[in-house]
Amino acid sequence: MSLPPLQLKKNTDRRLKRGHLWIYSNEVDVAKTPLKAFQPGDQALVLASTGKALGVAVVNPAGLICARLVNRDPEQPLSKSLLVHRINQALALRDAFFPGPYYRLIYGDSDLLPGLVVDRFGDYLVVQIASAGMERHKADIIEALVQCLKPAGILLDNDHGARELEGLARYQEVAHGTMPDTLELVENGTRFRIPVGQGQKTGWFYDHRDNRARLQGWCRDRRVLDVFSYMGGWGVAAANAGAREVVCVDASATALDGVATNAELNGVADRVSALQGKAIDVLKALIADGETFDVVVLDPPAFIKRRKDQKAGEAAYRHINELAIRLLGRDGLLVSASCSMHLARESLTDIVRGAGRHLDRHVQIIAQGGQGADHPVHPAIPETDYLKAVFVRVYLP
Repeated sequence: MSLPPLQLKKNTDRRLKRGHLWIYSNEVDVAKTPLKAFQPGDQALVLASTGKALGVAVVNPAGLICARLVNRDPEQPLSKSLLVHRINQALALRDAFFPGPYYRLIYGDSDLLPGLVVDRFGDYLVVQIASAGMERHKADIIEALVQCLKPAGILLDNDHGARELEGLARYQEVAHGTMPDTLELVENGTRFRIPVGQGQKTGWFYDHRDNRARLQGWCRDRRVLDVFSYMGGWGVAAANAGAREVVCVDASATALDGVATNAELNGVADRVSALQGKAIDVLKALIADGETFDVVVLDPPAFIKRRKDQKAGEAAYRHINELAIRLLGRDGLLVSASCSMHLARESLTDIVRGAGRHLDRHVQIIAQGGQGADHPVHPAIPETDYLKAVFVRVYLP
């Protein structure tokens, strides 16, 4: 297969040589290989300024990230064959670490398939495509997944904002087999039932699996507050591990209906309750009522989605952490998490430290966590390392 060239300017190949996959539009020598010659999703042979072949990339000339490397072998473009190979590589990693078929199967750049996410729920797969290159190969993706996993159903859940950056339309489509209205999964010995195509992201957040497992070991006989609970990933798991009482907080009534369903599913409905409302409002009301908890979990959405949100986002993290600390009883445990890629780990630690000092409490970090093995970090792409969780003992010195 003969591919058109995409030549880089002098010295702009250094990041690719270090392992990165992205090419920015200002790195392309457009005098020699104009970007306007490409259509979204086209493949190109990437060349250094010297003419040396660096690999094959999928191109979107309209994007700031105008190309993404899919193979360093210039003879092997993106195809069903390459997709099958990459899926099997990803499957081998997940099979080595997880006892059941419930995990993120493909994590984009980290699995060398930029723009593609696949979550597995037993016999069913939920796929999200976020790049023009992967959209062009949608049929090959489905065929490769069917060949490798023989699923009962595949949902293309492409109704998300990331597609707009690539100029792609939003849609949902059952691309293979049939898809039920709800899916089930098992995580750390706890069963969950989630909505299909209506929940957040792909319907579940597998990334905090290891952190939720850690909390399960520390919550027996404790009163737990799970803030931003969604379907009860932290709270229901805590109840299943022996927490004496769990209160889940979320702004979504649908999410809290899911909490009730999942509590019932695990036989812990008598120990799990829910409060609907904005997290800050609910926390302030609990403080006003004199409530205290042994454990407070904060797992908010990303408060810093773009760099320009940095200052306001950090202020939001400080505020929510101060409210959580005020709700902790003697020797309480705070689990403070962030999925904001733009918030550094040390910044989250400093926010928790500052919140404790502001309230004249002493904080001890007893554990720290990140994303699980189904969200592997690409060492050359910091954006793939986004999840933070700190486990903090809070007490009066």
